[in-house]
Amino acid sequence: MDVNITQPGYLELGWGKVYRLSGENDILMFSVGTWLVAMTTYWVTNFFLLYMDLTGKPKFLTRYKVQQDKNTPLDPSLLPNVLKTVSVNMMIITPISSYGWYSTCQWRGNSCGYDVPTVPRIILDIIVALLADEVFFYYSHRLLHHPYLYKWIHKKHHEWTAPIGLVCIYAHPIEYIASNSIPVFSGPFLAKSHLLSTWIWTVITMFMTSIHHSGYHFPFNLSPEFHDFHHAKFHYNFGFLGFLDRFHGTDELFRKSAASKRHKWLFSLTPVSVSVPDDKAVVCKSE
Repeated sequence: MDVNITQPGYLELGWGKVYRLSGENDILMFSVGTWLVAMTTYWVTNFFLLYMDLTGKPKFLTRYKVQQDKNTPLDPSLLPNVLKTVSVNMMIITPISSYGWYSTCQWRGNSCGYDVPTVPRIILDIIVALLADEVFFYYSHRLLHHPYLYKWIHKKHHEWTAPIGLVCIYAHPIEYIASNSIPVFSGPFLAKSHLLSTWIWTVITMFMTSIHHSGYHFPFNLSPEFHDFHHAKFHYNFGFLGFLDRFHGTDELFRKSAASKRHKWLFSLTPVSVSVPDDKAVVCKSE
């Protein structure tokens, strides 16, 4: 059977079932649907990571810990405060912002109906989302490091100098909206993406930010070294793709560190902390 990726095909059939299940209700799709996609991805990704953090098992995976001397194992007494903030952001702020997303898409003309995008169009939407997220996240994140904003808003997120996956959305509500949600949805807004593309992007970005905060550099997976360095050193690595940090010079210390050499896809079972030992010469003032 011929498969033409420029035609929706099976995507159209599957999406049609989802859309009909919602009663063809656009509000339900944009608000509740987007919230469910984000929440499900967050908990599925972080449940296993949290189990590792609390138990130190399985041993063959915990050796991929980035900061070997931190949160090994995780102190359970730290969790209630994290879960409280995460619950507020996920159960209150996200549904509200998802409804705002629906209203914005109604104005912009983003569709969630049967006009399913082709695979090439979905790929284009994801690329636009990645680039837009980097731009909006870098500058909003760097702004949050202004002393006043840092003290009252962003310092909460930086309570974790050795982050775990759960804390990817452990943030003041203002930060969660301005530096997390808006950058994520800026690309779909600019590209006028179909909701299917937006949901795929939501899964990708939620997985990415969980891994970037996980504290584990697993083989055959994304590297968390770049953002982990930001949590450890505070004043460097404000983006996540890295090109704006290179342009503005905010990755200078990172590029001199062992973490920079470790920041790569690992295609070996040997932990990168073993193959690239620590560089004790790199020192930075932290807060």
